[in-house]
Amino acid sequence: MKIDPAQREEARQIASELAKLARTAKVLPGSIQQRLMRCGRAGCACHADPPRLHGPYWQWTRKVAGKTVTRYISPKTASDYESWIENDRRIRELVTRLETLGIVHLEAQQHHH
Repeated sequence: MKIDPAQREEARQIASELAKLARTAKVLPGSIQQRLMRCGRAGCACHADPPRLHGPYWQWTRKVAGKTVTRYISPKTASDYESWIENDRRIRELVTRLETLGIVHLEAQQHHH
């Protein structure tokens, strides 16, 4: 059974966008967080009521071999990484759409037989 022309066009568009993102090589998994923190020094203003926390500090968090890995990064790096992380999310959306097309095609093929 052949793929519907509209599905073929959608798959072509997905492939084109995936290739465009891959060519940038600017893809990172994870997330960026801004954190305010307390220190361990007794009497520091971060322990007062209300506290004056230290920071902001920027963190990049991701999973590596099933474990959460966090790295402190500069504000400039955080700004750069945000767009890279968005690219990763977009790639995941595109792959999900491509998988959906495959499922629809498979189910149509099974229904046809």
